[in-house]
Amino acid sequence: MNRQLQVMKFGGTSVGDASAIENVAAIVHAAGRESDLVVVVSAMGGVTNELLEAAKHAAAGDRASVQEIFNHLRARHRAAIRELIHSIPERGRVNLQVEQILQKGEQLCEGTALLRELTPRTRDAISSLGERLSAPMVAAALNERGVTSESIEATELIRTDSCHGSAAPHMAATRNLCHAHLRPMLENGVVPVVTGFIGATAEGALTTLGRGGSDYSATILGAVLDADEVTIWTDVDGLMTADPRLVPSACTIAEISYQEAAELAGCGAKVLHPKTLSPVAQSGIPIWIRNTFAPEHLRTRITPAGPVTERPIKGLAVMCDAADQTLAVISAVGKNMRDPDVIGRILTALGRQHLNLISVATGSSEHSFSFVVAKRDLKCALEAIHQEFRLDAIGVIPASIETVPPTADSWTYAAQSTASAD
Repeated sequence: MNRQLQVMKFGGTSVGDASAIENVAAIVHAAGRESDLVVVVSAMGGVTNELLEAAKHAAAGDRASVQEIFNHLRARHRAAIRELIHSIPERGRVNLQVEQILQKGEQLCEGTALLRELTPRTRDAISSLGERLSAPMVAAALNERGVTSESIEATELIRTDSCHGSAAPHMAATRNLCHAHLRPMLENGVVPVVTGFIGATAEGALTTLGRGGSDYSATILGAVLDADEVTIWTDVDGLMTADPRLVPSACTIAEISYQEAAELAGCGAKVLHPKTLSPVAQSGIPIWIRNTFAPEHLRTRITPAGPVTERPIKGLAVMCDAADQTLAVISAVGKNMRDPDVIGRILTALGRQHLNLISVATGSSEHSFSFVVAKRDLKCALEAIHQEFRLDAIGVIPASIETVPPTADSWTYAAQSTASAD
């Protein structure tokens, strides 16, 4: 009997420390009883930001700040290794691997400091170090728990163009590489742990897929390996009908279509990288969004067509421009957002609250309707629409999520909880 193949991506909070990685190991161990697995990992939470800060300091010639950052990264990863790996020889091996990667980063920053210039290629090389640090640790943690695993860098698997910082995959070449490298591992019962976020050109130059690109990495691998499903493991229970920090009654969306999920991502939902769905669009591979820290909780399933429901609005997304602290764009996403009845209900709900709309627009895809309000009216507008359509929420499961008041001066809120951009 053929076993199913799952691609599982774990984001930055999911591998944020030794305890979180223990959760990952438990999830992989349980899933591996029934399916073959490919694991994709992000950098530990916050590490990519620190690396980019180090690159910025290096370009300014601030070597002391660069060294401080690398010392902190060294201590953080060593602490996690010490907790995760009990075998002394194995701990020494992984520590050596991590040290070599950190030294490479220090060398890249030193070269940047000498030239006082940070090129796109060097920026990619520095920002990619976090994934290259986390993958060996996760693989070692799995091995400690009886799951045969090996880390592998995506530079060997994902072939891209040379657009540093936002590279696009060459799917045919990537398929050949993945079948050459990953299929033999799977056939031998090995769980590959792949570095998310990165790839390489045909000439071997490292590239990155853009911030949050580990989701994209997972669906690229899922598509070329003809996986049965892809699961994005994060720190929330799935896509939400609105941000619960702004709308306490927000619910988890049980199922949503590719098009609607892509629209939410494009409107600012940080649970998904905007390009995540494009690799699987033709194959129709379902994608799950699940909570690493509460795997038994609610989750969202993303499918080609979505559920059969008459519910007009799936979710509300909000984007606020850091350059303009007074306005907010709200996007309502659903099956047919050009329906006059749906638009009329939205405008009526807002009118009952005496809210002033600065502008309105329908999306070119017919899946979104957007309008601009003063930021002071944002919470009132979201709650008004959510209440207007609450009885239409067929297939939406209530979520139990603590309401966290927004505190950032400039931010993007969307159909999500407190997820980081993994």
